[in-house]
Amino acid sequence: MQVNSFAPITSANSRIVILGSMPGVRSLNEGQYYAHPRNAFWPIMASLGLCSLAEDYHQRVSELTQSGVSLWDVLSHCERAGSLDSAINSKTEVANELVPWFAGMPELRLLGLNGGAAWQKYHKHFVKPGLHPPQVALVKLPSTSPAYAAMTFEQKLAKWREALASPSG
Repeated sequence: MQVNSFAPITSANSRIVILGSMPGVRSLNEGQYYAHPRNAFWPIMASLGLCSLAEDYHQRVSELTQSGVSLWDVLSHCERAGSLDSAINSKTEVANELVPWFAGMPELRLLGLNGGAAWQKYHKHFVKPGLHPPQVALVKLPSTSPAYAAMTFEQKLAKWREALASPSG
């Protein structure tokens, strides 16, 4: 089944961009990034002081962008059965137009890839062709997906805290 990414959540003052691979079924159905109740993304962002855990999704998004964080996905669309990144048909994947998007964020200093699939797909579409902006640090973050159970919430939080601590210029 073909799945399509959302529009980016963005702010011109972003210092940090977090990229996933492609939203899962629950997120797609609800029209919200990281909508699965067991996904650790929003609790991690709240623990880092970048947003609250407000029930209202739009409030969380607004707080996140005010904190200088933008969200999007590496892929614009692909064919995938279910939610797992491992089910993405790599022959059908098309990347989002990230390069011009990054150009609209002069303060961008850190690009965090949420999970191994996002990391791999970003490298395939942007690093290998030499499109990654050289002034932007690139970091692989542990997936916040409930499907990634190799780390506890506390371990994931520690890695995210370390990576996002100081995206300075």
